[in-house]
Amino acid sequence: MKPPSSYVFLAFVLLISFGAASSSSSSHDNFLQCLHLHSPNATSFSKLVFTNTNFSYSSLLHFSIHNLRFSSHTTPKPLVIVTPLRPSHIQASIFCSQRHGLQIRTRSGGHDYEGLSYVSHHPPFILLDLINLNSVHVDQHSATAWLQSGATIGQLYYQIAQKSKTLAFPAGVCTTLGVGGHFSGGGYGFLMRKYGLSADNIIDAHIIDAKGRLLDRESMGEDLFWAIRGGGGASFGVIVAWKIRLVSLPPRVTVFRVARTLEQNATKLVHAWQSVGSKLDKDLFIRVILQRVNVNKKTTIKASFESMFLGSVEKLLPLMQEMFPELGLVREDCDEMSWIESILYFANFPIGSPLEVLLNRTDLNKSLFFKGKSDYVREPIPENGLEGIWRMFDEQEAELGLMILNPYGGRMDEIAENEIPFPHRFGNLYKIQHLVYWLQEGEEAEERHIDWIRRLYTYMEPFVSKSPRAAYLNYRDLDIGVNNNIGYTSYEQASIWGSKYFKNNFRRLAYVKTKVDPLNFFRNEQSIPSLIPSH
Repeated sequence: MKPPSSYVFLAFVLLISFGAASSSSSSHDNFLQCLHLHSPNATSFSKLVFTNTNFSYSSLLHFSIHNLRFSSHTTPKPLVIVTPLRPSHIQASIFCSQRHGLQIRTRSGGHDYEGLSYVSHHPPFILLDLINLNSVHVDQHSATAWLQSGATIGQLYYQIAQKSKTLAFPAGVCTTLGVGGHFSGGGYGFLMRKYGLSADNIIDAHIIDAKGRLLDRESMGEDLFWAIRGGGGASFGVIVAWKIRLVSLPPRVTVFRVARTLEQNATKLVHAWQSVGSKLDKDLFIRVILQRVNVNKKTTIKASFESMFLGSVEKLLPLMQEMFPELGLVREDCDEMSWIESILYFANFPIGSPLEVLLNRTDLNKSLFFKGKSDYVREPIPENGLEGIWRMFDEQEAELGLMILNPYGGRMDEIAENEIPFPHRFGNLYKIQHLVYWLQEGEEAEERHIDWIRRLYTYMEPFVSKSPRAAYLNYRDLDIGVNNNIGYTSYEQASIWGSKYFKNNFRRLAYVKTKVDPLNFFRNEQSIPSLIPSH
């Protein structure tokens, strides 16, 4: 699947211009005219281009917004939405954006926590929505697959299941995630302790760079290929497609979901889990979800232990009795099923749902507003520290708050921190995803809930990683070193958040950026900076 040379616009190299941006109106008109002039089959391409005068513009823009914080009437909107069907459409969009002083935002699934794939607070900008670039081709004989960046992981899982009962891929359980962002930021799921991240299992990619060149692994070089596997794709170009290595699983896996409240010893169970979750057999993954619930008209905390074991119940029960007897797992708690059925189970689809539900791009939680953060834990949090978390969950704003604790260890301990840009490896017991959801629209509700999660984040500081306090790129958080001038951020300014996401890999990412996009065309509020000063 080599990139066809006919797609490459040689004119890009000669004609790219970073001229001063004109007014939004003229930029809009000039951009559309440029697309018409520089697009093969311009008439058919025009049907893939939407402005706010198009009837479908609003529904298309909002279809892939998964955080209602960024769907308000005050949220900056793209001048134009382009929904490419082939690489040449992307190349024309890059060329014309550069020529007329427009930014590009690229969206594959729209799950990003700060909306950076479809919002720019420094307009004017266009949106490249990859929703039509969603093909998936699975080759069970080589145990590989090529898939385009606009595909969802649900589509990927569905296509794998059509070809094999024992092949799988290590990625998330939220099936509406677009693979473009998920893979390029790392990507993880219930198979991470056995097989690592999604990004650890990428073996080729196709990217269109700032010069409009369509490159594969060989032509882009190992530095850029390294950078886009965990360093975020949006800083370096538009990733069109990925080649991934599939993994082998047994025909049946065992799952369980066991919940305990504070009255059922949840504090001691969570405390004990911290010491064993990362030390379990690689085939066993147990995460913990913490949330507030009402039981018999009384508010309490529920800890849900969710697990997948790559084997039978008969093999799982002795392992649990040896390593985590405190949970008291019994056979009745467990269910054996195929791996693809476990995807439906953890994605909370109704029992008996057909596999076709994996093809649905609509998120079940789409009607919610939310804010997220992340942390890494290297030493167990003491029981009194956990009790302080419970007190914070007693507050009104925490009604729909969550903490999701994902265990590390296993394969994650074995991969070097600099193997790919994702550096969070050996020594981490688990990662925390902090989330707060709310239903009310308006600034007052947003401020209250975001203030709550910021205070929770402050409370957690003594218990989490330090120097830096690490964070996960795919849980993007503009609180950590927000870049208010995306055209002129220095490496030193960007390192505030860059060191948290990438640790010592941040400088290498900046060198790659300088090599492939020295004028910083592909940028956002937390993109990798070029080392060439802007002026």
